[in-house]
Amino acid sequence: MPRPIHFDLTADNPERAVKFYQSVFGWKFEKWDGPMEYWMCTTGDKDEPGINGGLSRKGDSGMPAMNTIGVANVDEFSKKIASSGGKVVMPKSPIPGVGWFATCQDTEGNLFGIIQEDKNAK
Repeated sequence: MPRPIHFDLTADNPERAVKFYQSVFGWKFEKWDGPMEYWMCTTGDKDEPGINGGLSRKGDSGMPAMNTIGVANVDEFSKKIASSGGKVVMPKSPIPGVGWFATCQDTEGNLFGIIQEDKNAK
């Protein structure tokens, strides 16, 4: 069953936001060496329940703050979303070295991402 596996936060000042989340919750951040300005966020030990996420500068990434759900196939789930009354608002696109990603909207207007892991995505 697909589950939320990642969250995204956005910030006007990412360095300030990183400092906030580190001081309040003890989360760890590491700047990602990818095609956009992004910080990977570890929220706890891998043996504890919960998910990790990331943080980007508002406007730079084009990504809103949202949750991402891991799926086996982005194309199949995009069809399921559309046939169930949702929308695919940003079609499948690669995140190099990570996988295939699409931004979707549920019937209530909530945005969420779906991701298919594929280290060969380009």
